[in-house]
Amino acid sequence: MTPVIDRVFRSFISRGRLDVVFADGTRRTYVGAPGPVAAMRILHPSVERRLIFNPGLAFGEAYMDGAVVPDGCTLYDLLDLLMTNSMGTGHVGEMVAAVVRYGKRTWTQFNPASRSRRNVAHHYDLNGALYDLFLDRDRQYSCAYFPRGDETLEEAQEAKKRHIAAKLRLDRPDLEVLDIGCGWGGMALTLARDYGARVTGITLSEEQLGVARRRAAEEGLADRVRFELLDYRAVTRRYDRIVSVGMFEHVGIGHYRQFFGIVRDVLAEDGVMLLHSIGRNDGPGSTNPWIDRYIFPGGYSPSLSETFAAIEKSGLWVTDCEVLRLHYAKTIALWRERFAANRARVAAMYDERFCRMFEFYLVGAELSFRVQGHMNFQLQITRSIDAVPLTRDYMFEAERAASPPGEEALATGGKAPARRRKAAKAG
Repeated sequence: MTPVIDRVFRSFISRGRLDVVFADGTRRTYVGAPGPVAAMRILHPSVERRLIFNPGLAFGEAYMDGAVVPDGCTLYDLLDLLMTNSMGTGHVGEMVAAVVRYGKRTWTQFNPASRSRRNVAHHYDLNGALYDLFLDRDRQYSCAYFPRGDETLEEAQEAKKRHIAAKLRLDRPDLEVLDIGCGWGGMALTLARDYGARVTGITLSEEQLGVARRRAAEEGLADRVRFELLDYRAVTRRYDRIVSVGMFEHVGIGHYRQFFGIVRDVLAEDGVMLLHSIGRNDGPGSTNPWIDRYIFPGGYSPSLSETFAAIEKSGLWVTDCEVLRLHYAKTIALWRERFAANRARVAAMYDERFCRMFEFYLVGAELSFRVQGHMNFQLQITRSIDAVPLTRDYMFEAERAASPPGEEALATGGKAPARRRKAAKAG
C-alpha cells in the first residue's frame, strides 16, 4: 500500500465504512457518516496505481480480471458503497478524469451511421441465447413499468407496452407506425397484434433483425409488420406514429438536432411520437468510461435539459413528459436474479470473465438508478399543437381498456373497461 492510495480512500469515503486489504497485505478501514458497509481485497499493486488516476475504468476492469474481489460481502454491497461515495467530491483523480471525459464527449459520442452500426453490434449482436436467460419472454431490453410495484417481470413489461401504446393514441386501425430501434420486435408485434397498427421496425443489429422477422412470420403478422436493417437517418417516408424505446441513448449529443429534425420530417402533420429513454437527473454529464468501453460504446444517458433544447430547435411540440424514477432499478433487479440463476449456462456460453463483466454491468446499472440520479423519461411529441386532446384522460382510458382480466379493478378504479381491440390480420 502506498501513502497516496491511502489518502485517496480517506478523502473518498464520506459515507459508510469500507475495509480494504491491499496487495501487500496491509489492512485499512475508512469510515464516514452512517451509510453502506462493505469490504474488498486488492490482489495486485498495479490496481492501486490505476485506482488513483482513473477509478471509473480501473475498478471495473480489475473486477473482471479478478484483481479486486469483494471480501465477505456481495458485489452489490461493494458497488453500493463506492457509487454512493462517488456522488461526493473526495476523489481528485476521478474529478480530473470526469472533466476530461466531459470535454471530449462530443467525439466519444460521434456516431455516424457506420460507427453506430459497430456500436450496436458490440452489445446487441451477442449470442441471442444470452438474452433469453435473463430477459422476459418478449425480450424487452428496456425499463419495465410497475403500476403496483409487485409485478413479475413479464407483467411489468406488458404493462410498459400498454403504457406506451396509450400515449401513442392508437385511436383507429391501420395507423402506420415507425419503431426506431425495434430490438427483437416485441413492441412492433404488440402494436400490430393488439392495436391494429401497421408497423415498420428498424434496427442496426443483424441478430435482432433475424429474430424479429422470424417472430413476425411465426405469429402470422408478416403482412402487418416488417423489419428492416436501417439507420434512422435513412428513413424518408411519412408515418402516423413513431415510437422509440431505449434507442435514444445511442444517438449521441452531437446528433440530437438531426434526430429530431428527421422525426419532424417523417411524422405526419397530425402524428404522435413517444420517446422512451434513460436520462439523468443532475444535468449534462458524460458516460462512465467502463460502460463506454465494454458495454455501450458511443452511448450516453441524456439530461432532460439537453433533450428539450434539441426539440425546441426542431419546431416540434412536447405534449407530455413523464419521469419514471425507480422502475428501471426494479427491472434490473429482476434481470440480475435471472442472470444469477443461469450463471453456469452463461459461463459455458462465454467464460468466467464475461460473467464478471455482465454482473458488474447489471449491478452498476441498477445502482445508477438507486443512488446516482438516473431515471427514465417518456416524451410525447407532435408536429401540430392540436394533434392530441387537451387533457391526458384519453391516455388513462386507453390503458384501462387494454388491461387484461384480473387487473381491471386496479386499472379502472372499479369501472368496467372496454375490452382490448384485436387487430385483423387481413389487410
